[in-house]
Amino acid sequence: MRSRYSAFVQGDVPYLLATWHSSQRPAELTLEAGGKWLGLEIKHHRVTGTDTAEVEFVARFRVGGKAVRQHERSRFVREPAADGDRWFYVDGDAL
Repeated sequence: MRSRYSAFVQGDVPYLLATWHSSQRPAELTLEAGGKWLGLEIKHHRVTGTDTAEVEFVARFRVGGKAVRQHERSRFVREPAADGDRWFYVDGDAL
């Protein structure tokens, strides 16, 4: 979760797409221009299975002079990769 937040801060679209589970990954991703990320708070995380987990977080950012608060419960899945197991973002629910 933290690495994906950092990728949003840095505008690293290739990383965001690479860490998105292939079953849900969009064909392309366009980030909002001019946004300034202000912080990430992990509220709660829990293991939901052998290779699944959920993370509840609040991310804050400012865009077009407006403050935005994104509160979400995200689901992740762990899968084998060439360099070891990796966690992938599957989807999330706005809270």
